[in-house]
Amino acid sequence: MDRIPEQFHDLISDAKRAFLYLATLMPDGTPQVTPVWFNHDGQHILINSARGRVKDQNMRNRPQVACLIVDPDNAYRYLQLRGEVTEIIEEDADEHINDLKVKYTGSRGFAIGDDIRVTYKIRVDYITAMG
Repeated sequence: MDRIPEQFHDLISDAKRAFLYLATLMPDGTPQVTPVWFNHDGQHILINSARGRVKDQNMRNRPQVACLIVDPDNAYRYLQLRGEVTEIIEEDADEHINDLKVKYTGSRGFAIGDDIRVTYKIRVDYITAMG
């Protein structure tokens, strides 16, 4: 995440709680966009979903993604990221969604139910910053 301009680091921090709008590709090539919780590991954007959902199927079959992180305090300030899902990990994904719940709500205890949670590592290849 060192390529993100310094003045935009707050958008990927835990303090800002900005949503990431994830664009994936449907089988017919049309885009599908979903707002998601996210964090990062210093090199990759990390998101979490359940196995079998539309975005899960899209990222497994077409790993190219685009992301938009909009400043919740200023809609004209944002980061656009494009890249590729490089890893899809089920191990520790339940813990990851609980970490994201703490970031976004301040509490633990995400209701997982019968879902098999999955963490996706997104390599960022292209960055545009505005605002």
